[in-house]
Amino acid sequence: MSALWLTARLDIVESLRARWFLIYTLVFGGIVALLFLFGLTESRVLGFIGLSRLLVTYIQLTMAILPIFVLITTVRSVAGDREAGVFEYLLSLPVSLGAWFWGKFVGRWLVVFLPVAAAMLAAVGIALVRGIEVPWTMFGYYTALLAAMAVCFLGFGMLISAVARSTDMAQGAAFLLWLVLLLFLDLILLGVMIQGRVAPEVAVGVALANPLQVFRTAALALFDPQLIVLGPSAFVILDTFGAKGYMAFALAYPSALGLLAASLGYFLFRRGDLP
Repeated sequence: MSALWLTARLDIVESLRARWFLIYTLVFGGIVALLFLFGLTESRVLGFIGLSRLLVTYIQLTMAILPIFVLITTVRSVAGDREAGVFEYLLSLPVSLGAWFWGKFVGRWLVVFLPVAAAMLAAVGIALVRGIEVPWTMFGYYTALLAAMAVCFLGFGMLISAVARSTDMAQGAAFLLWLVLLLFLDLILLGVMIQGRVAPEVAVGVALANPLQVFRTAALALFDPQLIVLGPSAFVILDTFGAKGYMAFALAYPSALGLLAASLGYFLFRRGDLP
């Protein structure tokens, strides 16, 4: 465990020195600042006003930005070290492959999650200073949702970086994965269902296999428990899970998917030719 935490600490220190981390932090901090600047806490949409409105908008923007940031930066982890010849030094040190791989995973998760959570905490702090009511339930669930999202796409990134033999291939595969997940959101699935006359249960099942769709629907479910905006597909989701059950599913499924992908990546990494 000590080797794991030392590896995680090393990855954190390296990330803090990288330019991408500065840009990453400024992006999410800038989003919160701009939302306050444009007076989003004073607008009312679908009955939501104050910090609730800001958090809803923030989570929607984060779902579009966080996955690609996590994927592109993570896939450089193992693939970049392979190209740089780090493994030759690694094999001569008293650090197991498991401690190195999972230390990378833990350290990178902290690096990608903390700036996002810090931006939300900053929004709460500003709201408290300005006397705006804080929806603590929404804040807590959205924080957990972002943590699950980070685990999910971090696992995908570690799997891709363990399989790819070069940084360019890893980045291309990461971008392709993100693009495929975007293509299989509601709009594409609706067209497939209409043209192929697919049963609604099948179409909804395919949609919920997509972690991006799960995150998007869970964010809607918190302020729209009946999922009215989803139309008929809401009946399938609510009949299968229930409102609270689906919110729990939205945290458990992506986290399990990310850990499974990371475990597969570690298995392939351990059996592969490291140099």
